[in-house]
Order: sequence, then C-alpha cells, then structure tokens
Amino acid sequence: MGAYKNLKKIVGKENYYDDEAHLQAYCYDATRERFKPHCVVFPRNEDDVCKILKYCNNNAISVIPRGAGSGFTGGALPSNGGVVLAMERYFNNILEIDKKNMIVRVQPGVVNKHLQDAVEKEGLFYPPDPASQDYSTIGGNVSENAGGMRAAKYGITKDYVMAIRAVLPNGNIIRAGKKTIKDVAGYNIAGILIASEGTLAVITEITLKLITKPKFKKSAMGIFNTIDDAMNAVYKTMSSGITPVAMEFLDNLSIRAVESKFNKGLPINAGAILITEVDGNLNEEITYQLSKIEQKFKENGCIEFKIAKDDKEAADIWFARRNASQSISIYGKKKLNEDITVPRSKLPELLKEIDRIGKKYGFKIPCFGHTGDGNVHTNVMVENLEDIDKGYEAIAEIFKVAVDLEGTLSGEHGIGLSKAPFMSIAFSQEEMELFRNIKQAFDPNNILNPGKMGL
Repeated sequence: MGAYKNLKKIVGKENYYDDEAHLQAYCYDATRERFKPHCVVFPRNEDDVCKILKYCNNNAISVIPRGAGSGFTGGALPSNGGVVLAMERYFNNILEIDKKNMIVRVQPGVVNKHLQDAVEKEGLFYPPDPASQDYSTIGGNVSENAGGMRAAKYGITKDYVMAIRAVLPNGNIIRAGKKTIKDVAGYNIAGILIASEGTLAVITEITLKLITKPKFKKSAMGIFNTIDDAMNAVYKTMSSGITPVAMEFLDNLSIRAVESKFNKGLPINAGAILITEVDGNLNEEITYQLSKIEQKFKENGCIEFKIAKDDKEAADIWFARRNASQSISIYGKKKLNEDITVPRSKLPELLKEIDRIGKKYGFKIPCFGHTGDGNVHTNVMVENLEDIDKGYEAIAEIFKVAVDLEGTLSGEHGIGLSKAPFMSIAFSQEEMELFRNIKQAFDPNNILNPGKMGL
C-alpha cells in the first residue's frame, strides 16, 4: 500500500482515502457488481490529475476515472483494484455559458440536469437527457456517449461535443476539437475520446454546443393491439417527414408491470403503447405534427390516440415509461438489462426474435425504450438464480440477432465489463486489433481503466 499512500503528497490527506467506508462506497455502480479499489483519490484541479497519472504510469498502478458511478455496464468499476479517480468533488463547475456562440464549457463532474437548468435560464437548450440525468455527470455522459428520450429528434451526446480537454496517462495535457462549428484540421481525437469509457485519457473539460430552446411542446400516447403494429408505426412515422422529439414504447409485459405496481389505469391488454412528444415555436406547428403522427399511427393499427391537454396529463402519459425499469422487477430476482439498437425499419423483426428467444429459454423478456432511434432495452428476467448461465445464453443470442439486423450491442450504456465478453459478436479480429492499437497509442502501459471494452 506504500505506493498508493504516496498519492497523499499530491492531493493532501483530506483528498486521499483507503478506509473501508470509502472503499465500499466506490466499489460498485448500477450493475451492483463489486470490486474494491486500493484507494479513492479526489483531484483538486487539472495539475493534480497530471501528477497522479504520471505517478501511476511510472509505477504501473491502475487508475479508474469515475463520475457518479451510475453506469449499467461496470465501466467505472475497479475490477483490478487500483486508484479510483473521483471527479465529482472538485470538477463540478460550469465554467462559461457563451450566449453569443451558443456554447458552454463545463468540468466533467457537472450533473446533466444541472447543466440543462443553467442553460435554459439563458434561453438555451442542451438536449441529451439520459434517464439518469438527475445524477449522471457530463464526463460520464461523454465517456459513454449517453442518449436519452429526446434523441429521436436531437441526437445524442456526440452531436454536441465540440472540444475536450484531457490528460493522457503520461500526464500530458491535450485539447481535442475547437469552439468553431467547422474544424477539419487533423484527426478527430475528440471523436475517439467520446464513448472511450475512460480507457484512453482523463477528461478535465468539455465544450458543448447549445441550441435555442423551443417555446412549446406536447405529448401524446398511441395504444396498439400488437407489438408488430407499434413497431411498424414507429419507422413509418419517422420516415414520413415528421420528426418527434421522442418516440418511446412499452410492450405488454412492461405495461402490466407498471400497472401492477402503480395502478395507473394503463391498457393491460394492449400489445404495446407508443409515447411521443413534439416541440416547436408555433402552436400551429405542434398541431400539425400531432395530426400527422396520429394519422400514421392509425394507418398502422393504433386503436386509440390520446393527446395530453396540460402538463399534468403529459406527466401521467410519461409516468409509465419513466417507471418501467423499476416495475419489471416483478418478473424475476435478477434483471439482465441490455440496450441493443437496430435500424428503425428492423424493429418489427427484432421484437419478434426477442419473443422467440424468450419462449425458447423460458424467460419473460419485457422490452421498452427509445424506438425513435431504434434503441430497445431488453430485460431477461431470471427468477431462479441457478438459471443465470442460461440467461446469459439468451443475451448472447439477442446480441447476435441485433448484429445480424445491422445493429449494435449497445446504444447508450456502453460496453464496460458486462458486455466485454460479447465484443466478438459485433467486431472482427481485425477491428478488435485496431481498437487495441488505439489503446496502446494512448496508454502503452495499460493503466487507464484496464479490462474494459474487452481491451
């Protein structure tokens, strides 16, 4: 432990912890897997980060950058021990809101919702809204390329990152990207750092693009007899020239789970519900969009279309979607939660295959998620923990189906530890070797978040 205790000289004894309470507090994330670090360190500034990384690099000590620890794939877990570099204490400031250029500079520990609220006070808008927005940090959002319900219209985190300031494992500082809208000088290093899950560098500052906040928004819900009708309605609506802010869905199992837990009067016999939101600067624009969505829904089997009359009705409509994840716990002791993504036109086939896999293995697999961008949260519910290996077999088969449908293993949760064993399903040996070469170029001693993403 002597090598770790030397870090006190860098950050001060008040920012270095190796007591049991801190080791336990920083040993887990939303996966609930547990790996204890050797110590937890809170860098006070960028200079501390440089010194910590240089020391750890010279002494072959693993460093695991961590924000809120809210990830679903173990990306911030110290699976090999080492130093948890906790960024939330000091790196939590909004450094600049530039209204003239419509950008914001933040430190990585800024909470997503705090950023949204701050820029909205200035009449600006930061759209990425992961479900964890109330506590997840911007650094974590960038490291996982987080999405959210508004992604159907506004895109995901990568669409708003303009520049990143970061520290390499050897302690050197780099700035990737610029404040300018256009920049084609050199390789897109910022793009490589996005979704790199803390394996390449430690982010210390992020410059984000902002847009003007729309004046009006309205929500609606469509009820469908079958999941197939709902999935067809999604891609046919999205390709009709209408781009809703969000297009979310719950299948029958998810609907029944929410109703069982909260008794909200949901249509428990429906095959699926679609929940949508539109926005704009004119009421006429809102009315037109909703009328076109209703038309497309009804052309594809929608049996009832409800438009929220006010904010309360809108909140009621969204309640089911926001509470689906916790509700489906009624189906099993262990939830194997994945976030596969396919092209929207492949959604009907994907959901049919998931139903087939559920029947094959004898598991309930409730599904919900962001169908506006093809991102489906699949949940293999394991009732008897002795069947956990069979559950992972089902997950592997679901991943293969998604990839065969020209999709991906993850739309927003990342790879981390949980999905690392499945990377060979999605990537060839040549592609994995390229990933390893990139990792080697940034981190030749493999000290930053080792073992994640199958690297």
